[in-house]
Amino acid sequence: MRLIFATTNEGKMKEIRMIMADLGIEVLSMKEAGLEADIVEDGQSFEENAVIKAKAIAALCDDIVLADDSGLEVDYLNKEPGIYSARYMGETTPYSVKNQNIIERLNGVEQCKRTARFVCVIAAVFPDGSVRTTRGTIEGIIAEHPIGENGFGYDPIVYVPEFGKTTAQLSSEEKNKVSHRGKALELMKEQIRQYLNM
Repeated sequence: MRLIFATTNEGKMKEIRMIMADLGIEVLSMKEAGLEADIVEDGQSFEENAVIKAKAIAALCDDIVLADDSGLEVDYLNKEPGIYSARYMGETTPYSVKNQNIIERLNGVEQCKRTARFVCVIAAVFPDGSVRTTRGTIEGIIAEHPIGENGFGYDPIVYVPEFGKTTAQLSSEEKNKVSHRGKALELMKEQIRQYLNM
């Protein structure tokens, strides 16, 4: 039994392997498993998109397939960029530009209205065809300037008050404990254990 994660993102795979290590199952990316699919994410929610991805890859193998859909919700911007986080301002636009755009749109907005969260939904499709989803979030505030070199994407602009730093300033260990993906993966790990009767 293998666990295949429907992603080609190496940063994500590193995080996933660290969290799933104690399951004792081989964890592979789509590329490592030799699987390819042209997936159209046309769902209206993180849950729908994660399930679409997981089902597309599960159709190609007999393994447990996980997929995630995640993004940033900025309350002041009506929860933008939301499910469009990766495609926000165009898929090839660098995150430094996307981050600057969000900061500029919140220019002059008081701190109490700069609330935001990272959301991650993990979907699993098991070999028996059953589907389960888990959701994790990390609450924060949009910073006034990007800070930090760790992480990727919107990490430099999401300030987490409980740590006093942005998610791009957290160590891998700190991030895995509190990250939206870390929380969703921990919940999914329990679902996988139940499925495998571990």
